[in-house]
Amino acid sequence: MTVVPVFLYHAVSDDSPPWLARFTVSRRTFVEQLDMIADSGLRVVPLRQLVAALLGGPPLPPRSAVLTFDDGYADFASTVAPLLAARGLPSTLYVTTGALSSDGRPSGGPFPSMATLGWAQVRELDAAGVEIGGHTVTHPQLDTLPRASVRQEVAGCKRQIEDALGHRVDSFAYPHGYSSRAVRALVREAGWTSAAAIRAASAFSSERDDPLRFARLMVQADTGRDRFALWTGGEGAPVAPFAESLRTRGWRAYRRVRAVTGRPYRAIPV
Repeated sequence: MTVVPVFLYHAVSDDSPPWLARFTVSRRTFVEQLDMIADSGLRVVPLRQLVAALLGGPPLPPRSAVLTFDDGYADFASTVAPLLAARGLPSTLYVTTGALSSDGRPSGGPFPSMATLGWAQVRELDAAGVEIGGHTVTHPQLDTLPRASVRQEVAGCKRQIEDALGHRVDSFAYPHGYSSRAVRALVREAGWTSAAAIRAASAFSSERDDPLRFARLMVQADTGRDRFALWTGGEGAPVAPFAESLRTRGWRAYRRVRAVTGRPYRAIPV
């Protein structure tokens, strides 16, 4: 089976609020990891090549990898994009439309005390070749919402991005990695052709993965050099596809009960 590391980053910063610190890597660490990817012989390809392969198109080149970034924090424009451009590396940025600001300051939306991109910056990144994808409007746990609310989050996000960019967008990512069969059906209905998930905290994708919940490797503050080296070598994590675990189903049921009873589980502890 062909192992494909799809790296997931959130913030790349030397200063992030406590609620985001766990999901933040420093600029120095990020540069080191980009160097490790290059030294390992991995070839970073656009996400669309992986999706095309998953949909039955041309196979990926050997030793391919993909870079993805969630949420839409301001550091993507100030720190990440220049580093990737200098190396000629493609990437996909999944933006939460309701969090995008007009002036680059904290939006006060789903990501408190964290500066987010503005729509003008998103358009600039799109023009520079960064693939812009959708990450819902308000970053909810989709698998706990009523069907109508899921549709608003999934289709509304797509409509807002396409209106802003003036062209079609195809790539979606589930907030917190949470989805269900019903959620995935609505994602497909909305016209998204791929959707990024988080399987078993971190897992490799493969040529047999599901394009509507392909697996990613989540890079966090505690992702050490040794673990990252294993990932660049195609080791150290399970390989999708694999069946949803009973633990995952139980966790979804628990969160749904809390949502129904008016005590929703707070995935972002603020």
